[in-house]
Amino acid sequence: MKCIVGLGNPGKKYEKTRHNIGFVIIDELAKQNHWNVTQEKFKGLYTIEHIGGEKVLLLKPQTYMNLSGNSLRLFMDYYEIDEEDVLVIYDDLDLPPGRIRLRKKGGHGGHNGIRSIIDQLGSKEFKRLRVGVGRPSVPMSVVDYVLGSFDKEQLGPVEESIAQSVKACEAWLDQPFNEVMNEFNVK
Repeated sequence: MKCIVGLGNPGKKYEKTRHNIGFVIIDELAKQNHWNVTQEKFKGLYTIEHIGGEKVLLLKPQTYMNLSGNSLRLFMDYYEIDEEDVLVIYDDLDLPPGRIRLRKKGGHGGHNGIRSIIDQLGSKEFKRLRVGVGRPSVPMSVVDYVLGSFDKEQLGPVEESIAQSVKACEAWLDQPFNEVMNEFNVK
């Protein structure tokens, strides 16, 4: 059983923001596999599917970013999901648009959604897929930047990172995570 969690904020207001790239990737993964992430429970939207003999659970917490861990904790407890079977997808300011980075574990790096998950799980031992959104090119607050839409010149690289992220998620369903990291963590 594998659990893939995309982080974001619920509601139309946040749909196309940098902070919602996790939701976008979950939606694209679902779309390509003809799945619907529409079941509501555990303070989130989710689906349970099967691919290549593997049970796959997709989750989009609906608690707002800073409380993402509340939804994931409920979900993991109910379905008895081990931390080693969780992959969290989220935006990363330190990667340029178009770049993705997979990691086995780590700190929160200032990301409040990841901080919430670490707090709720009491552990940093879950897999991550960081998706580059870059840093603002003009002076502005980080909050305003991540809650803003991608610039036109970022759209092409962002589309590529979405496609690569979906492929990485699918690869993880039947390959060891180290192999997936080696394949997708290219410069």
